[in-house]
Amino acid sequence: MLVEAAWSASRTKATYLSSKYRAFVARRGKKRALIAIGHKILLAAYHILKTGEKYMDLGADYLAKRHQDRQMQSALTKLQSLGYQVVLAKQ
Repeated sequence: MLVEAAWSASRTKATYLSSKYRAFVARRGKKRALIAIGHKILLAAYHILKTGEKYMDLGADYLAKRHQDRQMQSALTKLQSLGYQVVLAKQ
């Protein structure tokens, strides 16, 4: 049942679980990604039942925003290793 719930969660749009599914698929494949999402659903259900808090979706862009500084530094390092001189300016 958890895999079925994970499958339907992966098909939703603009949710944390669907973006996490896509990230897992890129690294592990579809079947393992479904198991991992089912595990995340099980953990969320456990914590909801234990604490009584409401489920609050983090959003589809949570993963991208979370490591934004790391992604910027990685891109900067790659460009510098290719011989480019980079000047950063915030808009």
